[in-house]
Amino acid sequence: MGFLRSIGNAFIRFMYGRNGMDQLNRALLWAYIAVWVVQMVLSAALESVLVAALLDGLALVLLVAVLFRMFSKDLARRRAENERWTGWVWRMKSRQAGAKARHADKDHKYFTCRNCKTICRVPVGKGKIVITCPKCGAQIQART
Repeated sequence: MGFLRSIGNAFIRFMYGRNGMDQLNRALLWAYIAVWVVQMVLSAALESVLVAALLDGLALVLLVAVLFRMFSKDLARRRAENERWTGWVWRMKSRQAGAKARHADKDHKYFTCRNCKTICRVPVGKGKIVITCPKCGAQIQART
């Protein structure tokens, strides 16, 4: 057991000060696995050399990106990349959750301002009204 422990300790020392796996690396790894599976299925089904070569090249690029980010010592840049990625993912998830909540709300109707893209909420059943955007002051004529 001492030999395996010394290998583990050597790996820990090697990875000290390196980026390792973060959320962006996990996403890139899953993309690599998906491209690899698609490449295997399509190469067996279509027998197209061009499609297989393109997918193989894409998989190789994804794998190199994962390994590069994992072993990189430029922690500030890798953390900034990961921060941009997690911010984008969070915005997509919150946008989807908000759309789901707006769809479930039957007591209000939602309008989007053409100028600033703000979502304005008004009660249902008020007829034809003029909505003033609270953010930019633009007016929207709509039927509720």
